[in-house]
Amino acid sequence: MPMFEYTCRACGHSFEALVRGEAKPVCASCSSEDLEKLFSLPAVQSESTHGLAMRAAKKRDSKQGRDRTNDQLNYERSHND
Repeated sequence: MPMFEYTCRACGHSFEALVRGEAKPVCASCSSEDLEKLFSLPAVQSESTHGLAMRAAKKRDSKQGRDRTNDQLNYERSHND
């Protein structure tokens, strides 16, 4: 059963819908059937893509940790009681 992404032309709401057989999806916000099917990329996972994703996440998390530490130090310096 395929999952598709849609945008409602009537209200602009974007959503995903599981489409079974000949069923026509409707907008969850306004119940309109005037929908535009969006192109979406398939999710592919392999050893190499998983490794790349994990390295990118670790790099991002490390930077966020340094930023939080710097923010805390700046706060403590400026709020010396």
